[in-house]
Amino acid sequence: MATLFLMVGLPGAGKTTRARRLSEEHGALRLTPDEWMIPLFGLPDVDGKRDVLEGRMLWLALEALRLGTDVVVDYGCWSRDERSAVRWLAEAEDASFRMEYLPVDEEIQRARIRHRQATAPEETFPLTEADIRQGRAHFEEPDEAELSGRAPAGPPPGWATWREWAADRWPSFA
Repeated sequence: MATLFLMVGLPGAGKTTRARRLSEEHGALRLTPDEWMIPLFGLPDVDGKRDVLEGRMLWLALEALRLGTDVVVDYGCWSRDERSAVRWLAEAEDASFRMEYLPVDEEIQRARIRHRQATAPEETFPLTEADIRQGRAHFEEPDEAELSGRAPAGPPPGWATWREWAADRWPSFA
């Protein structure tokens, strides 16, 4: 059974470092949007293109799972709904789902972001203090149910299925 590893956390939490390690350990396909956005557009988000890119990456992840290939999805997935949708989609493909949540202290986060910008500016986007504060304010920390691997509830009100919700959230997914 193939496994989808979902990286969850804020910038500077160590998601991509852990994603690289998981990819090596499991021979998994690693999908990290920043590694595509920078060469393609030079910006973290250009007129919603990041959502489009993430949608195609999610589509590719599901295709790989169908072929029996493990996948590491390195998005951050700040919202509970995003995480629930990805979990549901993976499990609908009879794949295993493993959330990799990496919490990070604010000062450590800032230090890692500064270090990354100083040592590998071509691999990352600059983040301002306002970006960091906004990210921390919007991030929905996984609760015990998510961390223990319990199946997600149904989709948010107004959506018949998680697949429909995902197609709206990531426009190129469908």
